[in-house]
Amino acid sequence: MTMLRLLLVDDEQDFLTYASRRFKRRNVDVHTAQTGERALSMLRKQPFDVMVLDVKMPGMDGLEVLERALEISPKTPVILLTGHASTEAALRGMALGAYEYLLKPVQHEELFFKVAEAARASNATR
Repeated sequence: MTMLRLLLVDDEQDFLTYASRRFKRRNVDVHTAQTGERALSMLRKQPFDVMVLDVKMPGMDGLEVLERALEISPKTPVILLTGHASTEAALRGMALGAYEYLLKPVQHEELFFKVAEAARASNATR
């Protein structure tokens, strides 16, 4: 079985560090980006099985990154995360093609389950 390749995108370094550690313990190949621009650059260079993307970031917000990411890699499922409970952002993200929308703080078990589920769903459609 090939290792799951995950791209975590969040402007909060503490979240990236914590989540990366937890995913690596489960043998996930984790890559991180603190900006939307960096995430899109990484996505252009290599494929990822799943992208976890924060909605509220300085500069390019998560919904703009989502739109561009799906143009670059339309088969990569994107899970949106936000600490700001916004039904409007959730609906817009889902309409743009996000796989799932989760609110921060998210339990790691729930996030891991959603990432694994998204990877399985994506592999089934490839």
